[in-house]
Amino acid sequence: MNIVLEQAEEIIKVAKAKSTELNTKMNIAVVDAGANLVAFARMDGAWLGSLDISIKKAKTARFFDMNTGVIGELSQPGGSLFNIEHSNNGLITFPGGVPIKDSEGTIIGAIGVSGSSVENDHAVAEAGASAIL
Repeated sequence: MNIVLEQAEEIIKVAKAKSTELNTKMNIAVVDAGANLVAFARMDGAWLGSLDISIKKAKTARFFDMNTGVIGELSQPGGSLFNIEHSNNGLITFPGGVPIKDSEGTIIGAIGVSGSSVENDHAVAEAGASAIL
């Protein structure tokens, strides 16, 4: 199962609404089950430097099928995944990347969000990921 463009656009729509609610400007990326970019939105005024981060957060969440913040916890010095961020042409290991599941619980892609605090990034990503359940 793979995410389709129509679903990705709905995910971005919901994520943008959450970002607006939080008074932030975000870069939002959605990847499919193969970690390929399906859709991307850069809200007016969102940081240019966060563009690449949002895509890498989405890919990281899909590569490991877990929230990027969890990977970050595991990759601290002494952790079981220490230095993992240097693999796969660079991963992002702080909050804002979330796997996307269909109604049966199968992972069909992931969302990555960047442009604010990691707390806001994660909240927007979670909102987007829940858009198609």
